[in-house]
Amino acid sequence: MTGGTRNRPAKPPKIGMPDNASLTAFLETQMPSGLEMLRQMVGINSYTSNREGVNRLGRFTAECFAPLGFTAEFVPSTNAEYGDHLVLTRRGRSAKTLALISHLDTVFPPEEEARNDFHWQIEGDRIFGPGTQDIKGGTLMMWLVLLTLQAKAPEVFETVTWKLFWNSSEERYSPDFGELCRNRFDSNTIAALVFEAEGRLGAEHLMVVARKGRAAWRVTVSGRGSHAGGKHSHGANAIIQLSRTVQQIAALTDYSRELTVNVATIRGGTVLNRVPHEAVAEGEFRAFTPEVYAQTKTALLALAGPGEVRSPVDAYRCQVQVEILYETRPWPRNHATDELYQFWKQAGDELPIPVNLEERGGLSDGNLIWDAVPTLDGIGPWGDNDHCSERSHDGSKLPEFVELSSFVPKATLNIGAILKLLEAAMRKAPLGAPCL
Repeated sequence: MTGGTRNRPAKPPKIGMPDNASLTAFLETQMPSGLEMLRQMVGINSYTSNREGVNRLGRFTAECFAPLGFTAEFVPSTNAEYGDHLVLTRRGRSAKTLALISHLDTVFPPEEEARNDFHWQIEGDRIFGPGTQDIKGGTLMMWLVLLTLQAKAPEVFETVTWKLFWNSSEERYSPDFGELCRNRFDSNTIAALVFEAEGRLGAEHLMVVARKGRAAWRVTVSGRGSHAGGKHSHGANAIIQLSRTVQQIAALTDYSRELTVNVATIRGGTVLNRVPHEAVAEGEFRAFTPEVYAQTKTALLALAGPGEVRSPVDAYRCQVQVEILYETRPWPRNHATDELYQFWKQAGDELPIPVNLEERGGLSDGNLIWDAVPTLDGIGPWGDNDHCSERSHDGSKLPEFVELSSFVPKATLNIGAILKLLEAAMRKAPLGAPCL
């Protein structure tokens, strides 16, 4: 053997691809255990403000993944009213890392679940219950994927370092979770996969490649109070001024640019015999691109200053104050996410499962991390009516559900795509780097 041959780095081994039939058969055998796990998760109320319930779910989730070799870390939220974030880690033989993202909380308070008799219920192919789709079903999908990789692709499972993250307060404003993830990502992190539910368009399974950004705003109008009968003309009516200002805000909506501006709440005044001295409106706006988002924010803030409504007596003007309460920046369409999506498209072509992409208006944890590592969303199962707990007798209102039959096909798709992703990551490994 020549010296040059002796010093040449070993070629990374090719990942063996289990056949889809054996993956599907194995997944079918695991579904009863998986559904029991999901049933118990859905039975734990994890409304964001129910700190005890969120923490209970976090502990149960850690117990479910412990047999796969994961160790748990509970990280307190920066908001003391919320539960702990959960991080599970399984160190592999290499530093190559894949991050999987879910969340613990739901939007349903315990009293709402009781009032609407909203609980675990299987009807045909639908499983109803709080969090079945958003996002406890996504956590089950994560478990199915990892369990199957351990059984059917053990070399890959043992070699990769797996980092699993659960946000305790995704349904609220939780930028600290994004920082938590970013602090644990490094140059060896291949990608982050977000297990929110997939979209559907006919038979197509839609992966999420972009999400709108969102800013919550408040407009406060200060007028001048006066007696509504004796000194009406001395007043500067804050409600009248606010009504004009919110019309300007609503007019910022531009569907051609996929920009929506929502006036959500209005309050003002005190008693009927007083010209109101103050009025407040709150709402939000959402946009896909950083440019439209920034332009809208500038236009909104520019409405601050002297108002149009004034007192006829001395021209005292109402004053308009505009503030951004909190904001989550857009996750725009980008090359790194598009490259990730191609692995799911290729895996779908081979199954065959029709796979396409979508840009979604709602937020997810992907908004917080997309520019730190390549990120793809919609890895979870399919369901519908998320954030709804109501059911009507005529069927016009149905609560949140997940489709039972969506789990095994989507898990098979995810496993095939993840194996393709990891094989590509090995080929890109720099000389001297540990190979999978």
